[in-house]
Amino acid sequence: MGAVYAVIGAALAATLAGIGSSYGVQAAGKAAAGVTAEKPELFSKLFILQLLPATQGIYGLISAIVILIKAGILGGDYASLTPDKGLIYLFAALPIAIVGLLSGIYQGKTAASSILMTGKQPDLQAKGIQMTAVVETYAIFALVATIIIVLMV
Repeated sequence: MGAVYAVIGAALAATLAGIGSSYGVQAAGKAAAGVTAEKPELFSKLFILQLLPATQGIYGLISAIVILIKAGILGGDYASLTPDKGLIYLFAALPIAIVGLLSGIYQGKTAASSILMTGKQPDLQAKGIQMTAVVETYAIFALVATIIIVLMV
């Protein structure tokens, strides 16, 4: 049963953070498409802003892999994984799963606003990146929390 809990945790980390990233990239992409239709020369500046919300999905995947390795599931050595330890892995996944979901969505909204700002004043792109990166900070905190908890087991 411990392995089941660990796999559920890994799946939640990858899935929920991935959903947040997908939403965020989509929201930013819609804004970028609109601005690019009017100003195609800004595409590369806008594309950078659209990519920023993708990181939560990467963090979720990294967390899932770390959980699966540490729990012994990827190595096939999970027979001794107790239900208690499996639950710890499940709960360790929650910071990146929940924060990855929400910060991906909110980072996408911030990126979309930054894209619109860049469309009006292209020299403000760096400020838009900074604003969008502030939301990223919380996804990084969640990734660190998840990894620290996993490594303590």
